[in-house]
Amino acid sequence: MTRQDPNDRGDLLRGALEMLILRTLLAGPLHGYAISDAILSSSGDILEVEEGSLYPALYRMQRRGWIEASWGRSENNRRAKYYTLSPEGRRQFELARARWSRFSTAVNRVVEPA
Repeated sequence: MTRQDPNDRGDLLRGALEMLILRTLLAGPLHGYAISDAILSSSGDILEVEEGSLYPALYRMQRRGWIEASWGRSENNRRAKYYTLSPEGRRQFELARARWSRFSTAVNRVVEPA
């Protein structure tokens, strides 16, 4: 395992939400509330993503070409913007997952020494 640049470690922490969103969208298109709800549910009701964090992340990811958006109807028949993972988003998820795995392994080595 090689040492990481300090800026890269900061990116890992800031990119955690983006990684969670990308992972959630692997299952298919979802609107913002459904993304937030899926993250909460799959984390055992631990990770609650607030609107103030979710939507800026979605817009940022859309600008980067990781996700695409289109309007549709929600389960409640309301107009909602649905987000879909792009091929670049899939590649980004794989990169983020590998970085997170290295990072979490390193943290676990410190927190839970052998």
